[in-house]
Amino acid sequence: MRGRCPAGQRGARRGINLTLLSVTLVLLCLALFLPLTALAAELPVLTGRVVDNADIIDAATEAALTRKLADFEAKSSDQIVVATVPSLDGEEIEPYANRLFRAWKLGQAGEDNGVLLLVAKDDRKMRIEVGYGLEGTLTDLHTRLIIENDMVPAFRAGDFSGGIAKAVDDMVMVLEGNPEELEARGERNQQPPFNTDDLFFAIFIS
Repeated sequence: MRGRCPAGQRGARRGINLTLLSVTLVLLCLALFLPLTALAAELPVLTGRVVDNADIIDAATEAALTRKLADFEAKSSDQIVVATVPSLDGEEIEPYANRLFRAWKLGQAGEDNGVLLLVAKDDRKMRIEVGYGLEGTLTDLHTRLIIENDMVPAFRAGDFSGGIAKAVDDMVMVLEGNPEELEARGERNQQPPFNTDDLFFAIFIS
């Protein structure tokens, strides 16, 4: 004949089980929530049209870019923002750029006419994120040509300010309806497909 647990012991066991279940649920919630919080904390604050958190743009170029982008936005309503960050902290640049673009709400509401030029210094990566409203004008071909022909050669030479300034000039030119020069330059400088993951910023590790 099996012994029966007193009612008090059964209640105590149920209490322990409920406590363990509660602790487990709390830990699971923390495990899911904390990484999302950490990712959100990585995004820089939008402080202007040029957010140089990696400190790779000289003061004169930053001022000139700010004026140029403000004038362009006033004329066209399209918004271009330049951002540099020291690191992506292990995240791929495409989702990072997309999150940053959405967090900053670039472009006009309902128009989605914003553009983000992002450079991650320590990761040696760059990306031009284009809002849906401008994808038919500033196409994937144009952004690839800008990265390959403007930014990569300048960055390899250590001229980060010049490379970013030239990229902005070409983006504005294309968005103003004049892509022919960029496309012709791309044909003249045609080279094997470029992978930004392979970009080597020698100046950063010398």
